[in-house]
Amino acid sequence: MSTISPLNGVPILTRCKPRLLVVDDEPDNLALLYRTFRRDYQVIKAESGRKALEVLEDDGEVAVIISDQRMPEMTGTEFLSKTVPDFPDTVRIILTGFTDVEDLVQAINNGQVYRYITKPWEPSTLRQLVHQAAHTYELLKQSNHALYVAERQAQLIEQVAQLATMDIAVSEALQLIADGWGQILSANLCVIQALGENDIETTMAVFGDLRGQNLRANPLVERAIATRTTQALPNVAANDLSDSLYAATATQSHLVLPVMYRDCLLAVVSFQWGHSYRTLDDVGNILTIASYQLAQALVAIQCRNTRS
Repeated sequence: MSTISPLNGVPILTRCKPRLLVVDDEPDNLALLYRTFRRDYQVIKAESGRKALEVLEDDGEVAVIISDQRMPEMTGTEFLSKTVPDFPDTVRIILTGFTDVEDLVQAINNGQVYRYITKPWEPSTLRQLVHQAAHTYELLKQSNHALYVAERQAQLIEQVAQLATMDIAVSEALQLIADGWGQILSANLCVIQALGENDIETTMAVFGDLRGQNLRANPLVERAIATRTTQALPNVAANDLSDSLYAATATQSHLVLPVMYRDCLLAVVSFQWGHSYRTLDDVGNILTIASYQLAQALVAIQCRNTRS
């Protein structure tokens, strides 16, 4: 998934120009398409389907593709069909000066082509169509992102729910959660430090390599413990911090989450990533319910172990 957050690797279209790939074997048409859209889009040109596939492989997904239908080596519909597996969200438009109705209808029915437009085209009509296509792409990305975030939250909660069926010590439970949550959120490090309140045994579970560093000495961890609130540092370098933990673990972003049971601070969970991000708010939001359930699970495990 860009640099928005660990939960969103795709640039948000409203914050930058959408990327538009135009494909045509005729240089004049390619230049005209570039001039038509360069002000509102990041326009990438390719003179053939083969070249366009190379561009996509090197530069990644684009919001919209406009391709001529009749080109040497590979037709527009053939080219566009090859982009579907790797870039299913990209919106595809065909330009045609011929009556290849059967091929076009089949491509549209198969979901490979969003619309087709005949040549010579009216610039305002094509601009409107591309605008609609870019908007469709943005809505699809937002919908997919919401689904992805919901799935990650469900996975975090499911990790905690599994503890109810296990007869394990607090230290084992914390290690299972550290491993599971670290993998789910693609963190380089996920460290859970129990703090001994509410009779929870003091222990630490580590997913990743802490490099022998003292987590409790980190300023963000200290602040989370002192304030009992989530603390986030999306871009370590931008804050000019020279903390030894960040240097040793190559950490570029850091989030610390308190695990509270009633008024007791049972533990802190530290997530560290090797990339900087624009925000970590969405990560903190989906962890809210999961951390509350973790607190309840830890207390239940401790009580069960005490009775036995």
